[in-house]
Amino acid sequence: MQRLNRIFRIVYILWRYDLFGLLRQVIKPGLYQIVITPLSLFSPARDQARGERIRLALESLGPVFIKFGQVLSTRRDLLPEDIANELAKLQDEVPPFSNELSRDIIEKALGVPIPAIFKSFDATPIASASIAQVHFGVLKGSEKNPEWEEKHVAIKVLRPDILGVIESDLALMHSLAGIVEKFSDDGKRLKPREVVAGFDTTIHDELDLLREASNCSQLRRNFAGSNKIMIPEVYWDLCSVNVMVMERMYGISIARLDDLKAAGVDLRMLAVDGVEVFFTQAFSHGFFHADMHPGNIMVSLAPETFGRLISLDFGIVGTLSEMDKNYLVQNFLAFFNRDYHRVAALHIESGWVPPETKVEELEGAVRAVCEPYFDRPLKEISLGIVLMRLFQTSRRFKVEIQPQLTLLQKTLLNVEGLGRQLDPDLDLWKTVKPIMQTWMNQQVGFGGFWEKLKIEAPQWAQKLPTIPRLLTTLLESEIQAKKDNQLEEIKFLLKKQNCNKNSAGIFTMGLILGGALIWTFLRFHG
Repeated sequence: MQRLNRIFRIVYILWRYDLFGLLRQVIKPGLYQIVITPLSLFSPARDQARGERIRLALESLGPVFIKFGQVLSTRRDLLPEDIANELAKLQDEVPPFSNELSRDIIEKALGVPIPAIFKSFDATPIASASIAQVHFGVLKGSEKNPEWEEKHVAIKVLRPDILGVIESDLALMHSLAGIVEKFSDDGKRLKPREVVAGFDTTIHDELDLLREASNCSQLRRNFAGSNKIMIPEVYWDLCSVNVMVMERMYGISIARLDDLKAAGVDLRMLAVDGVEVFFTQAFSHGFFHADMHPGNIMVSLAPETFGRLISLDFGIVGTLSEMDKNYLVQNFLAFFNRDYHRVAALHIESGWVPPETKVEELEGAVRAVCEPYFDRPLKEISLGIVLMRLFQTSRRFKVEIQPQLTLLQKTLLNVEGLGRQLDPDLDLWKTVKPIMQTWMNQQVGFGGFWEKLKIEAPQWAQKLPTIPRLLTTLLESEIQAKKDNQLEEIKFLLKKQNCNKNSAGIFTMGLILGGALIWTFLRFHG
């Protein structure tokens, strides 16, 4: 009954925001005329822009659908630009659950009463989202952990019973995706079932706060000693699947530009630092924060860390393999050198374009996308838009866009937008090119060779002492094999010789018998 009520609710919201009307482009004409047209009549939101209607519908459907819209906004290779831009505006603010319930979840996860761990605990959450909410507190020191004394922390608590709600809505999403794919002429290109499956994986990852804690810890380790960004420390003894305790970070939101200016923060330098931090994550570490919107970034005003970025919320991260990084860096460098043939060749070399694709045709398509950008100053060129256009162009050639690259492109758009908000004159290419050139030099230069040699050296050091024994064994095996072959040859020759002797004996006996028969015949008939 509950699921049936949910289905009716979804149908009502689809009608309320005239989303049935949007199906005209994807549902087969006959089905649309019979079923969809009557449902589109008298919708109160018919005059609103389609992207806005979709966003409002997802917000009305609740946390899971909001999160789906946020994830879907990253698939700009599939969505029209107006819809993707509107989905990117989706907010993740929902009413908090009760203070008593939050305390109960924390105490069950930690196995002790809150006063045993916390000197103070703010039961009123500082932030509340679709998946979890956050409280502030102050830790007590203990015999085991005396360093905890007076440590200010943030406690993230997963929403109770959220898994059941998510599983129910995901089941409906999978069903709806199957219907769209079955009845849509464009269903194969849109890949609705694949998109929902990707969302399924993402949201289940976010439901595991131990995974988020490990993401946070990895990023903190990657930027240890950095004077550009700060990552909170994780208190692993106080973390579980549904509770995460980390260092409380003090600062102001990066979106509060007037407050930053008033505090004396150099916005131009902040923009450069933000871009450098992101590209260092992506191309040096291959592990990047993939949700870098203003709500997850603060700026420190403390004297000892003044002007540094503070990163928060590590539920969504992206990874890039060496092949991914090499592909992207070479694409960007080729693009800014107007080497469109190289851009096209990289698509084919990557294996993401069918092997029968003609490089000249792809080169022409890439040129048509990229060339207009060179009528503008470099500071006006958006790498995120370039990457998006390349993905959209590649669709013509049946390119299978990799999820990690669409996640990178979405984050790159966020970083670029934020950077230009801080400094409208930001020359992104001038800022990024040295990072890419350094990475390329590390990969193909002597420095890169030496670094790889150092990485492989421990394994070689273990194997080096065994090389003489292995060579000796190999030589002995070769010698034994030669002996065996020689022995087989000798046996074969002997066998052959025996066969020849036998043949000669039989021949001689035949001659003797033949001669005896002739002599006998001549004697009796002579």
